[in-house]
Amino acid sequence: MPGTPLQDQYTAGLLGGDRVACRNVFRQALTSAPGAVDLYDSLLWPATEHIEALYRAHRINAATEQMATRINRSIADQLQPHLQQQPPNGRSVLITCADHEPEELGAQMTGDRFEAAGWRVHFLGGGVPIDEILGLVGQLRPDILLVFGTRPQGIPQIRAMIDLIRDVDATPTMNIMISGGVFNRAEGLWTEINADLFAPTAHEALRIATEAPPRTPQPRPMNAPKKRRRRRRQPVVTESPA
Repeated sequence: MPGTPLQDQYTAGLLGGDRVACRNVFRQALTSAPGAVDLYDSLLWPATEHIEALYRAHRINAATEQMATRINRSIADQLQPHLQQQPPNGRSVLITCADHEPEELGAQMTGDRFEAAGWRVHFLGGGVPIDEILGLVGQLRPDILLVFGTRPQGIPQIRAMIDLIRDVDATPTMNIMISGGVFNRAEGLWTEINADLFAPTAHEALRIATEAPPRTPQPRPMNAPKKRRRRRRQPVVTESPA
């Protein structure tokens, strides 16, 4: 994936495990970028996607992927304090993700973007049981539940979570947004699991979430008999080429 000279230097540093080189590129980019937030789109995010693509194509091994991801995450931690904070906008987002380091990094960077834009961010990371996520949805009542970076094997759990949240109906106006992971590679898959919104990147996630109206609650008939839930077929996952 050819990029700018700084992108190429940064990616080379990540793949070589050179923490010092990556920090030097970051400092150079920070002094020349129009704003700190631009570095997410021009440096960190492209590197994250490139490392993921190399790993999925078996061009790097797990050790290189993990080393690069951890360096990239350390740079993201250094970038966050430089973001210009907008006034609170009264809206909130709850973010969860797949239980792997690359997905947690993408979710973290997405949360940083939301927070800088004035959103109240609750970042769970991965590995949180569905019932506990449901409890937080009822407790926090966020405007958006954002699920980032799902892997193919995690699709049934995500769909089960969405079904449970809708059945309990604890926060009827909350939109559920899907971003990244297999949903970026399998067109239309997010609609099959009944999510409300989809965004491929952190930049698009913030824009779409900001523009989206509250979800319209679905009224339930009074005293309606409960329907037996039929077993649903697994969605067919057809990933686009890397």
